[in-house]
Amino acid sequence: MIPIYRTDGEWVAIYDKGHIFNVDGEWIGFVAGREVFDPGGQYLGFLSDDQRLLRKRSLSNEPPHRQPPPRPERPKMPINMPLAPLMRELPHQIIDMFDEYYDRLMYVSETRPDMD
Repeated sequence: MIPIYRTDGEWVAIYDKGHIFNVDGEWIGFVAGREVFDPGGQYLGFLSDDQRLLRKRSLSNEPPHRQPPPRPERPKMPINMPLAPLMRELPHQIIDMFDEYYDRLMYVSETRPDMD
């Protein structure tokens, strides 16, 4: 399990076996290479060397839609994580997805269809 941090140093997700889960253990995406896609296959961004989910502010060529893998099992989430590494300042053209689109990444259960 690798922690994913927000630019302010807060632990916001984990990377585990090719998938990204928020701190509640909900599946919020999968990883292909370094590129991250949401559960529907839409491009989210890329994993940086300092363990952040980043994206270019404007994409001229958005990566194509990916076929999502089957929903993974919810991992056993750790209680806490080590402190974040020292974060570099981001250039204007790069955004931290957990800063800009926090609600899209953290409240996945609200976007799922209701169970009968």
